[in-house]
Amino acid sequence: MAQEDTILQVENLTKKFDGLTAVDDVSVEFKDEELHAIIGPNGAGKTTFFNLLTGALAPTDGTIRFEGEDITELEPSEIARRGIIRSYQVTKLFEELTVLENVSIAVQSDSMSFNFWQPTDPEIGDRAYEILERVGLTDKADNLASDLSHGEQRTLEIAVALGTEPKMLLLDEPTSGMSPEETTEVIDLIHQLQGEFPVVLIEHKMDVVNEVADKIMVLYNGEKIADDVPSVVQDNEEVRRVYLEGST
Repeated sequence: MAQEDTILQVENLTKKFDGLTAVDDVSVEFKDEELHAIIGPNGAGKTTFFNLLTGALAPTDGTIRFEGEDITELEPSEIARRGIIRSYQVTKLFEELTVLENVSIAVQSDSMSFNFWQPTDPEIGDRAYEILERVGLTDKADNLASDLSHGEQRTLEIAVALGTEPKMLLLDEPTSGMSPEETTEVIDLIHQLQGEFPVVLIEHKMDVVNEVADKIMVLYNGEKIADDVPSVVQDNEEVRRVYLEGST
């Protein structure tokens, strides 16, 4: 039985590809207003796990429940409409549109009152600008997304996610390729998001994980080998053996 503050419940989730088990019987609960980091070496099954949660892949076995509803077999668009929003390792933006237009499209995703060049509802543009203020990109509002630095594009992707008013946010390596300064800015943004809705974070930088995570789940060869508060996970001998001591 899931606890009252559990928003997403995963039971015995498994994904096999031609005999290879990428995710192996994983059960975990994600709670409201909690940041849950997922770590593990390359090939551990982290991105496959995200693909299962968002409907990009169908599980071989297991159940996924969001707000008590079984969403295991739903299409990605249906899962997104329910409020599970994901960012990707590789940015997915409209590169030839402006920063403001990218966020405006997300804001009006449930509306028919927008075209790529001129929002007909001023509230859409106002809301998009508010989001850009929050993530620190107002000075880039009229720039093409393609003209942003890598770090700014990653931040814009988070802004686009916020435009859809998520109930749960899944971030896949949001600080990948960022400079130390950009990483600090994204950490500050993630701290702001904590307490509003649950955030699930795939991240290789352990300093980032230790800075923001309430809990850490560790995957290894598709199996969950730990899931606890950071201090307990750091002291876990199996985790240290397969991941922490071998990472840089």
